[in-house]
Amino acid sequence: AAGRAGGGPLRLLPASRAAAALRPPPAAPRRPPRVAACSCWRESALCWGRRAPRSLSLVNGTFSEVKDRMFSHLPSLQLLLLNSNSFTVIRDDAFAGLFHLEYLFIEGNKIETISRNAFRGLRDLTHLDLRGNKFECDCKAKWLFLWLKMTNSTVSDVLCIGPAEYQDKKLNDVTSFDNECITTGIQNHQMWWQLVYPNCCKCMFLDFVVHQILPYQSVSVDTFNSKNDVFVAIAQPSMENCMVLEWDHIEMNFRSYDNITGQSIVGCKAILVGDQVFVVVAQLFGGSHIYKFDESWTKFVKFQDIEESRISKPNDIELFEIDSEMFFVIADSSKAGLSTVYKWNNKGFYSYQSLHEWFRDTDAEFLDIDGKSHLILSSRSQVPIILQWNKASKKFVPHGEIPNMEDVLAVKSFRMQDDLYITLTRFIGDSRVMKWNSKQFVEIQALPSRGAMTLQPFSFKNNYYLALGSDYTFSQIYQWDGEKKIFRLFKEIYVQAPRSFTAVSTDRRDFFFASSFKGNTQIFEHIIIDLSL
Repeated sequence: AAGRAGGGPLRLLPASRAAAALRPPPAAPRRPPRVAACSCWRESALCWGRRAPRSLSLVNGTFSEVKDRMFSHLPSLQLLLLNSNSFTVIRDDAFAGLFHLEYLFIEGNKIETISRNAFRGLRDLTHLDLRGNKFECDCKAKWLFLWLKMTNSTVSDVLCIGPAEYQDKKLNDVTSFDNECITTGIQNHQMWWQLVYPNCCKCMFLDFVVHQILPYQSVSVDTFNSKNDVFVAIAQPSMENCMVLEWDHIEMNFRSYDNITGQSIVGCKAILVGDQVFVVVAQLFGGSHIYKFDESWTKFVKFQDIEESRISKPNDIELFEIDSEMFFVIADSSKAGLSTVYKWNNKGFYSYQSLHEWFRDTDAEFLDIDGKSHLILSSRSQVPIILQWNKASKKFVPHGEIPNMEDVLAVKSFRMQDDLYITLTRFIGDSRVMKWNSKQFVEIQALPSRGAMTLQPFSFKNNYYLALGSDYTFSQIYQWDGEKKIFRLFKEIYVQAPRSFTAVSTDRRDFFFASSFKGNTQIFEHIIIDLSL
């Protein structure tokens, strides 16, 4: 035909173009399937679908590091396998966002560095496999050593490649970490600060460093002075001892002085009456007792028994003085026990007042409120109650309570300038810092404290601190910020199952003892780094 409908000549196409024109049009790009799927490239992986995958395996990869939040777009992961890759570094928060991850395999890589907070946020982790990776087991690996002891996850053996004395040993078997790292840390502390602040010629910095490791478990520590010497009494229930240590002015360490034996000792409280030294030894079994230091024997000997009918499960001993008379109170945490006040009568200590029964008291704290003597009793069965000393009857009477504070394990008081504060330790929920406002205690700060057994205030050289001990994570030291009027996180330390923190000062040096129910008792020294020297 010479033309076509619509007019105009018919134009002929080259054969190649005609063939192309006869082909069907290309199919439209297919949408990703609606089920979960992933595609992988050299440096990344993309997953899509209604449900994100629950497991992911990356093998023989060439990426050089596991970056922070690298897998946060896969929050449903329960298993992550990173085997035989070439990465050398695992950064802080590398697995952040993986709240449901239970199994993490990191086998056969070339890891040189694992950042301290690499595993932060893995709250459901039950199994970690680090086989095929070897680490330098020096002070830089101490955090991993401590983390392995603290975690509830099952972790494969971590082997050391060096130093030479640790080669092919398990990291968990390294026993001299503490002594080596203490020495190295003290020697390098001032150098480190000078490197960080090279132009700060008038700066002074505070820190806590481990001074001494005591190779035994403990649950409480008390300190006392006698004849110009400093002593501490340490309760050791597993060893059935009350160990008395003395500060050695020559060796500059705490050394063994005496040992009081007993059954399941949970508290040792020193009482000084004139030139006499007594120690109340609270026991879970066999009754509690009072020992007196005998100069002729140069040791503590049994002086008096405490009636077992009143005290069956002692949890705390608090010493106090009212109108020049000496008292102590034992908080009893059993249902059948009686928290009881004892008084010195120049011959011995006798039961003076039973405070109340059936309340399972966990702690007693004596404090002065507006010039009047008070006791605060904390309990597992009710909110803390406040008792006030009645001068007429010379007994403690109910005075009030701290509302909305159930399940408080301990109450501790302290003063800053002229203000009175208390801390309330809670194992579940937030612990509290409260301030007296002339009418009642009001909250000024809440501290997250899951697993906390103690929140202890202490001060050195006008620096005020709180030590928060936890069974589930690192213990935290907070320092008072005078401008913001709150406690700020100052330092984290590792203490396995901490039960008490006790400040001790001697020879113009300041320490605090950290008792541990499952590990070594540690003595930290409060140091001041003066860069002007």
